[in-house]
Amino acid sequence: MTRSPIYDEAMPENTHTDCEHWNLRYGKQPWPLEPSPWLVTNELLPPRGGRCLDVAGGTGRNALWLARHGWAVTIADVSDVAIAQALERADEEHISLDTVQVDLTSDPLPDGPWDLIVLFHYLDRDLFPTITETLVSGGTLIGALATVRNLERNPRPPRPYLLEEGELPALLVGLEVVRYEEGWQDGHHDARFLARRPP
Repeated sequence: MTRSPIYDEAMPENTHTDCEHWNLRYGKQPWPLEPSPWLVTNELLPPRGGRCLDVAGGTGRNALWLARHGWAVTIADVSDVAIAQALERADEEHISLDTVQVDLTSDPLPDGPWDLIVLFHYLDRDLFPTITETLVSGGTLIGALATVRNLERNPRPPRPYLLEEGELPALLVGLEVVRYEEGWQDGHHDARFLARRPP
């Protein structure tokens, strides 16, 4: 079974900064172009457009899909190589896309407020309070994060970058969990979620 590069080596090597690591990764292999099925098929996602932040959005597979559906999307990512690839695809499709190169381990999230925040395959527990604060009243958070059970079949991400089983709802303080599930999908064990900030 082929593993998704989204999960492989999801940890910087000791010899590189986060930016250097991810620039090397994005530069040496193709990344998925299709958006996450959890995003596309989630019938609870707001149908309206608005301001959307794609946290660690990489080459824009989710951001571009959202932009096609009327959202004004900003990608925040540490890799300028990934951002360049996302902007190239947006230009080819004549889609408007904003980007911010930011190291989320040390820099704040881009200024909100945001109607929608997308969080796929990037775990930083300290970000959740800020995510809640930067959502508008009634705003939505959607995403998927790997859990420790993923190690049963996949060596990466390493344990510090994995959720404990059942951990995620406790991180969503101040949000109403609308939909939540954990399980295997495409060979990986994820916690998939959709939550809203109360009006």
